Parts: sequence; structure tokens; C-alpha cells
Amino acid sequence: MLKKRVLTAVPLAAVALLLVWTLPTAWLGLLLAVISAWAAWEWAALSGLKRRNDQAIFAAAVGALLGVLWTLGAARPAGIEAWALPAGAWWLGMLAVLTVRSRQPDLAAPSRNVRLGSGAVTLVLAWLGLVALHGQPDSGPFWLTLCFLLVWGADIGAFFAGRHFGRVPLAPALSPKKTWEGVAGGALLAVGLLVLLVGLGRGMGLVLPSTPALMLLGVIVVAASVVGDLTESLLKRWAGAKDSGQVLPGHGGILDRVDALLAGAPVMAIGVMVLEG
Repeated sequence: MLKKRVLTAVPLAAVALLLVWTLPTAWLGLLLAVISAWAAWEWAALSGLKRRNDQAIFAAAVGALLGVLWTLGAARPAGIEAWALPAGAWWLGMLAVLTVRSRQPDLAAPSRNVRLGSGAVTLVLAWLGLVALHGQPDSGPFWLTLCFLLVWGADIGAFFAGRHFGRVPLAPALSPKKTWEGVAGGALLAVGLLVLLVGLGRGMGLVLPSTPALMLLGVIVVAASVVGDLTESLLKRWAGAKDSGQVLPGHGGILDRVDALLAGAPVMAIGVMVLEG
């Protein structure tokens, strides 16, 4: 399984970074919209929509909404202010839901429509965060790369730290394999990668916020990525599913690969807005 994960993850990461550094924001936003629509399809299936036509309609609706938001300018860096507070409130609310559900796992799942609505909001906010990061003047590819490295580093660090040192469960009712030691290991690796990338960025002539401020942002983004991960775990628990799909060998579906970005991307975009403001 580990070999499959590596053989899938490494090429995907390389292609993702290549696209981040070569595509203009408009084209990258379109590609991310397609990926978001695919993730919406999987979310619809996990939420209880059985017919493929219904799943496709939901995915198309999410994609159309992203197109409208692009037209309105919500995905531009200047548009972050318009959705920053709602996004922050949304993910704080999700953290509260996860806390309650981890302590009372036998509570009934919400209705299908509630899950679908939650998916639309979650995917839209993630897309807005990713595109707004890439659209930052002069340093957009750097910020989106940093977001990816934080999330990937947290995931890789958590996997190995949890495997070797994991003792205390993080949220056993939601994701039995996750541990506090894994989260700590993931945060350490992620912040280490941040320091390296920031050094490279300064060497490229980028004017960046102070390293301590960026390290604090990195820790916050890692924490948000864990919340995003657990959110998808809860959705799969309600659906009785192990993975959101089978499109990625060793990883499952699209949602299984991007779950940490669901919260990590909008939080990162808000943090960059604050630091750059």
C-alpha cells in the first residue's frame, strides 16, 4: 500500500507544482474547477445520492457556481475580504461539529440535503482559497506552493510519526488511526519545509513577511488541514465508506487526496491577506 501511495503521489505532486508555476491563474482556476466538480461528484455519492445523473447534476451545479464567482471577482486576491469572515466562521463551526461528533458518535447523521449543502460550501471555499493564493501579485505561485507543501508535509509527517510514535488517539470515533503524536510530527515536518521554501523565496528576490509570522501561519494551516481531513472522515463514516472513490491507486478518490486542502487552502489565503495587508 505504501509503495502504491508513493508511486501515485510523487508524479501527481510534480505535475501539480509544474502547473502552479507555468499556468496563468485563469487557466489554473479552470483546472481546479474541474477537479472541484469531480470532488463534488464524490461528495454527492457519499451524501446519499445514488443515481449517477443526480451526482452529475450536483457536480455541474458546483462547477457553475465557481464560474459565477470567478466572473464576480470573488477568487481574486482583493475578493478574499468578502469571504474571509464567512469562511472562518464556517470552519470554526465545522470544528465544533467534529468535537461534538467525536464525543457522541452515535448521534444521527444529518439529512442528505444538509450534507450536500455543506459539501457545496466547503468545495467553493477551498477553490476560492486556492485560486486567490495563485493570483497574489508577483508571488502567487510561491504562496500556492507553500500551501501545498504545508499540507503534504503535514500528511507525510503524520503518517510516519503516527506509525512509529503514535500512542494517544486524536479522534478515534472519526478516524481511528490518527494520533496526537502524528499531528505533532506532521506539524514539525510542515514547518521545516516552510522554512526551506521561505529561504528559497527570499533568494529569488521575493519580499515576504517575517519567518516567525510565516511559521505561525504554517502551524495554523496544518491545524486547519487536520480539520479538513476529519471532516471528510466524518462524511465517509456516515456513508459507511472507506474511500471516496478508486481513481487514485493507494489513495482512493479525489476527495481522499484533497481533503486537507478543504480547510487548509481558505485559511492559508486569509492568513496571506492578513500578513500582506
